Amino acid sequence: MTVEVKIGVQHTARELVIETEETSEGIETLVSDALAADGVLKLTDTKGKVTVVPVAKLAYIEIGRSTAGQVGFRS
Repeated sequence: MTVEVKIGVQHTARELVIETEETSEGIETLVSDALAADGVLKLTDTKGKVTVVPVAKLAYIEIGRSTAGQVGFRS
């Protein structure tokens, strides 16, 4: 199962959306460690692309299950 991570960056109109194979708990740990070190948040997506964001510029992070690939209607 992939996890979708939405990252809001200060002074930027668009958010970053990353789909990763990392678990939700793993993402939380990466974010916490990056914040504690006042460094950078580094995430790798499902295609191997790496995204690096300085934690000083983070506005918010939303972690959730990916909905890509779902077809049909919900009742």
